[in-house]
Amino acid sequence: MAFETPPLPYDYAALEPTIDEATMKLHHDKHHVAYVTNLNGAVEKHPELGKKTPEELISDLGSVPEDVRATVRNNGGGHVNHTMFWQIMKPNGGGNPTGELAAQIDKDFGGFAEFKKKFEDAAVKQFGSGWGFLVYKGGKLEIVTKPNQDSPFSDGLYPIMGNDVWEHAYYLKYNNRRAEYLSAWWNVVNWDEVNKRFAHARK
Repeated sequence: MAFETPPLPYDYAALEPTIDEATMKLHHDKHHVAYVTNLNGAVEKHPELGKKTPEELISDLGSVPEDVRATVRNNGGGHVNHTMFWQIMKPNGGGNPTGELAAQIDKDFGGFAEFKKKFEDAAVKQFGSGWGFLVYKGGKLEIVTKPNQDSPFSDGLYPIMGNDVWEHAYYLKYNNRRAEYLSAWWNVVNWDEVNKRFAHARK
């Protein structure tokens, strides 16, 4: 297999009560595994694709053979998005961002409270399945939303953080209350990891 599902960096129940154990098992072991399985299926048809990272594949979809392009876009994006998602959360996370990221949030959004409000608003309004992302573009932080498993990588942008608003990410616990899930999610954010990604995005 060219690509593998990374193990969770914590126990399935570690993000309780914000994200329940049953959701984590389903989300990681079924949904993420399915994206990787489907991506590997596409690579079997075109073995040269396996020499690239998933990020490289979705950053240059035009170079992916047309017969597997949609599969790579959807499942490569799903793999990359979820790999980031597990890393930017942790048990006993949350609190306020620190360091240079905090300073940039203050500069571009007028403070963390205002940033949270705008991020939640964008993600709650994402119609259907998709993601809310924070990216760094032209020296500024921007909030963008993407449908399905599309990734900022496909636009030449590096996702600093992102929240999954597919129903499988929250429905078992929050049902149709997406806004409640988005509000609670800040309690598990791993700001150390997000800071590392911000430093990478600025390079």
